[in-house]
Amino acid sequence: MSAFGRVGRVERVERAGRSEKITLEIQDLSITYRGGGKEVFAVKNCSFSISRGDVIGLVGESGSGKTSVLMAIPRLLPTGTLVHGRILLGGQDITKRGERAMNELRWSRVALVPQGAMNSFTPHLTIERHITEVLNFHMKMSGRDGKSRASELIGTVGLERDILTRYAHELSGGQKQRAALALALACDPDFLLADEPTTALDVITQKEVLETISGLVRERDMGLLLVTHDLPIAAGVCDTLIVMKDGSIVERGNSRQLIMAPKQAYTCELIEAIREMEGGHA
Repeated sequence: MSAFGRVGRVERVERAGRSEKITLEIQDLSITYRGGGKEVFAVKNCSFSISRGDVIGLVGESGSGKTSVLMAIPRLLPTGTLVHGRILLGGQDITKRGERAMNELRWSRVALVPQGAMNSFTPHLTIERHITEVLNFHMKMSGRDGKSRASELIGTVGLERDILTRYAHELSGGQKQRAALALALACDPDFLLADEPTTALDVITQKEVLETISGLVRERDMGLLLVTHDLPIAAGVCDTLIVMKDGSIVERGNSRQLIMAPKQAYTCELIEAIREMEGGHA
């Protein structure tokens, strides 16, 4: 058996295969930022759940709290931020875990594609080195097995293998975003968190990258939480939309139904603004 076959055996047994319906639950989540002697309430009593196999879009204008919610899941909010509520992964409250346990969880169970692909990479490391170091640290995979897995991942996200020998600054925006996706998929996580993954990309590349992300998530029976201010992008790839405003959830529902018949005034405003930008078309 290869190293990859042996990797994370305890974790795999715990998950009992992809047939198990693992759920990520956000319960009464509130987030307050502190700084300069002030407190800013970013999220207020936010609750929702996502199961493996779900593709959910968390949408709203800038400052609505959507990225704060996403970054609270892997506990990557700024030091000193106050977080109340529970985040359950497979029924276990991960807000109670120590930092060492969270480091293991961040790649093997929950992985992040951050806003701006360069945030995924260290400038002096090749793309291959980034992926193999993650595989070595989290899955004890090294040498030929690690390089083979890195090559497989790069091909999976639609990139040529020669990308592996290059550095992030040598890649186009779309290539960097796909490489960041390959990195996030390295440890075969249950859930993928994508924070504005198409920022600064042209419209055609945005569509291609999002189709790649959603296609791989569905193929691997993962759960996807996509954060974006772009409602049409979210509606195009997500089954469910959750709309946030001023730190609170104001509406949620099936993507098509929510776009065609929104119930809340704020959602109507978002859709109307999009129609105006697109010349009056829905």
